[in-house]
Amino acid sequence: MAIGKKGSASWKLIIVAFAVIALWMMISGCTPHKMYRSDKPEVGVCDNPDPAPESPCEQYALQQLPTGNGTNYLLGFIEFDDQGQLWSRMQMHSVLDKVRQEAASHEMLMVVFVHGWKHSAAPGDKNINTFRGILARLSDAEGYIAKATGKPVRHLAGIYLGWRGGSVPVPYLEDLTFWDRKNTAQKVGYGGVAEVLSQLESIQATSKSWLAVLGHSFGGAVVHTAVVQNLENRFAQPAVPAGQESTVRGFGSLIVLINPAFEANLFTPLSDMSVERGHYLDSQPPVMAVLTSEADDATGKAFPAGRWLSTLFENEHDRQRLNAVTGQMETISEHDTNIIAVGHFEPYRTHRLYPKPQSEQKRAELRTASAANSVRMFMRSSSGWRDDAPGSVIPIGDVLLERTKTSAGHNPYLVISVDKDLINSHNDIDDARVIEFIKQLIWLSSYKPNETRAIREMLPPAP
Repeated sequence: MAIGKKGSASWKLIIVAFAVIALWMMISGCTPHKMYRSDKPEVGVCDNPDPAPESPCEQYALQQLPTGNGTNYLLGFIEFDDQGQLWSRMQMHSVLDKVRQEAASHEMLMVVFVHGWKHSAAPGDKNINTFRGILARLSDAEGYIAKATGKPVRHLAGIYLGWRGGSVPVPYLEDLTFWDRKNTAQKVGYGGVAEVLSQLESIQATSKSWLAVLGHSFGGAVVHTAVVQNLENRFAQPAVPAGQESTVRGFGSLIVLINPAFEANLFTPLSDMSVERGHYLDSQPPVMAVLTSEADDATGKAFPAGRWLSTLFENEHDRQRLNAVTGQMETISEHDTNIIAVGHFEPYRTHRLYPKPQSEQKRAELRTASAANSVRMFMRSSSGWRDDAPGSVIPIGDVLLERTKTSAGHNPYLVISVDKDLINSHNDIDDARVIEFIKQLIWLSSYKPNETRAIREMLPPAP
């Protein structure tokens, strides 16, 4: 029996629909949706003498790892499913109980890393190796500070929060998962991550510990979603009586977001509050740093294109806010904040980060910078931060941090445009100068000015 034109068209629609469904199933189902690390408390900590990433410890949720230079650190994994919930509460309790136990008997620096798009907690993931490199360099430098000052070493615990950041490991097709993974990142931030970070902050509050939280790409969106209400409340409610000036409280000691993939509108309350305050105490440490590469096309081009489509029928208007540094009213386009990623929205920027002019030989020296040199860099960084003012340029490690002329000195919320020579794409976060910069920020937020002075006085002279 012949099929008419109308029937033929219907069959074509059905075929197209099945093709779309098949493609979507392929996209959403290629990467395993599973937990990669043990959740059995009796498994304990894998104490691995081999610093190489490929080791028998890779299936463990808790690992004690050496740096290769005589120090070591704890590395724990906590994983989340696509609905944002913990894969296993036993896994979380195993990691947090070990960190709590260590913090009860030692000074502790806790560093959390939330990975982003196309990554996971799978053994061998590049983000895990990057995080291990950061922890190793921090551990070595903390060991040097202890040796130089004669004080007990701060123990280091790294906590890697894993979720399914990539849902298809196929070139080009994986780029189509950008919006699917954005939605998942928001679920993860609203879900179990908020509980984990709150428990870690509780450990900080009840021991001599410090907490830094790093998030990359959609991991930045996860972190921001999990802590933003805490940040807004603590900015609006100082810890001192009315009329007295105090430092702005953050979450933990420091939040660092690298190429974060969320719209500027979600950052608006924090930007507005920080801009309306024209003066901060010299003792104010950094609270949050948003680092976005000028070469990040994923958040700079793809992100606003997708947001434009998804917000097409939303109502927006222009807003006015006072900049306390300039004394002028600023006009903020709500439409622009709704489609542009936070790091690319120029009115919210407070800094530019760029490399010092130097030779390739100098760059190679930084890649192999000793713990002693790193600590000496910190002495210069802390002096620069103490003297911070609108338009100031602070040498931090091997880069320069230049504050805009419209941002108050010591404003604890840093929105930084990063030169493409330092971060040249969305996933490029391995440059030694950027890692050193993040390490310096962690120290600025976790060492008080009097502690920094004590370290400076006890350091041996530079060779």
